[in-house]
Amino acid sequence: MTTSTRSQVAVVTGASSGIGEATARALAAGGYRVALLARRLDRITALADELGNGSIAIAADVTDRDSLQAAADRVRQELGSASVLVNNAGVMLLGPFGTSQRDDYRQMIEVNLMGAITATEVFLGQLKDAGGDIINISSVAGRTARAGNGVYAATKWGMNGWSESLRQELLPGIRVTLIEPGVVATELPAHITHAGTREGVQKLYDQAEVTAGDVAEIITFVLSRPRRLAINEVLFRPAGQQ
Repeated sequence: MTTSTRSQVAVVTGASSGIGEATARALAAGGYRVALLARRLDRITALADELGNGSIAIAADVTDRDSLQAAADRVRQELGSASVLVNNAGVMLLGPFGTSQRDDYRQMIEVNLMGAITATEVFLGQLKDAGGDIINISSVAGRTARAGNGVYAATKWGMNGWSESLRQELLPGIRVTLIEPGVVATELPAHITHAGTREGVQKLYDQAEVTAGDVAEIITFVLSRPRRLAINEVLFRPAGQQ
């Protein structure tokens, strides 16, 4: 980060844990004033207090456009126009395909894909004013699907296609970067509703060697590049992941 970041505003969705929390920490350390968006207000309030530097916590649900619009209005009023949007909010509700998982499918589509689309639509005017960056958190699952992750993979494939279209539409004023991590040590498996799947995935994640901080470091590197250079896609995995 450079001294130029000290007047810039970054918005991070899903900032209460994992990659979102780590990214908020990294951006604040680099001088950004960070707006932390998440449903768990207690967590992001404590984090905003810890980060300082004008960081604010805003209770927001990416599946609720009115909630996001209220958050955008508050960001503009209290911090100024956002120059960075990190679309991080997401859920990974894996399990065998069937009727019993139908609520999980809708939730993943609403949060992972529509949540990012809606947050971008709501903040786009601010990003255009600031000449900024959109960071979309996708996954290796956006490149390859496996048994049991079909709908999750579909949301990430959708994220990838939308991001590429958005990149072409918004260049050169706004840079769009797709971040595609493999297994990262986060709490994602804890929310899986299918017990057998949750147990197996948790064992895999318990051995994860890539941390949320590693992902945040990549994001801050992307943002620190000169405006003449756009890094549009970053795919990475733990060294031992197939």
